[in-house]
Amino acid sequence: MGKFVISNAQSSGVIFNLKAANGETIATSQVYASEATAMKGIESIKNICTDAKIEDQTVENFATVTHPKFEVYKDKGGEFRFRLKARNGEVVAASEGYKKKDSCLNGIESVRKNAPDAEVKKE
Repeated sequence: MGKFVISNAQSSGVIFNLKAANGETIATSQVYASEATAMKGIESIKNICTDAKIEDQTVENFATVTHPKFEVYKDKGGEFRFRLKARNGEVVAASEGYKKKDSCLNGIESVRKNAPDAEVKKE
């Protein structure tokens, strides 16, 4: 079972990581102003992750899908990443870089599997 781990950001504010049962970080949040707003971000992920469609921006003429959605894209270093956008279009979580697109897609499936019932812990 996965878990959300809330911690203080290096600058100021609060971030959280969604971690799989094996402790690996699946996705990271933006910096939130407070723990209360971070908790709203976590609830948003729990509520939308199973319904969010995938928009694969790595293919030509990709089909745009409505929010909520996972956007799969290539970063400047050529690695595959995803970001989860809420119904309002705000990014609520983002992944690390993956060398293979299949690994990135597996990361999305891991969010869908782990987030809905994940407990929340403070670091």
